[in-house]
Amino acid sequence: MSLIQRNNPFDLDRFFDNFLAPASSNNEMGSFFAPRVDVRDREDHYEITAELPGVDKKNIHVHVKDGVLTLEAEASQSEKEEKGGRVIRQERRYGRYLRSFDLGGDVHDEDINASFKDGVLTLTAPKVKPDVPEPRRIEIQ
Repeated sequence: MSLIQRNNPFDLDRFFDNFLAPASSNNEMGSFFAPRVDVRDREDHYEITAELPGVDKKNIHVHVKDGVLTLEAEASQSEKEEKGGRVIRQERRYGRYLRSFDLGGDVHDEDINASFKDGVLTLTAPKVKPDVPEPRRIEIQ
């Protein structure tokens, strides 16, 4: 399994490289953020954990198509009025998150499980057990 190639428009490093560039109508990133993830190779499965702070479970969508696992989520800003003051600094992110992973041929995509707790999404992708050919005795004639 591997992350989508680095020249992908959803690459977080590329987003920050272009962060201060003037916005244009053909900006590939649009309003997407790539969530921070950890990918672990366990003995019988891969484990992907993604930080999704402020995202409600109902706003998370994970799907697999053509061997690519895609994680989409949306965090919306609370609609509270500021009375007698103004926001001086806002560092929390709001908007859409998107991240994709190429599963390759060694993941059994029908058995991927997901759980969400405390702003962290955990995906478990079981590995396909390789077929080990049985030795066959050849009779000598």
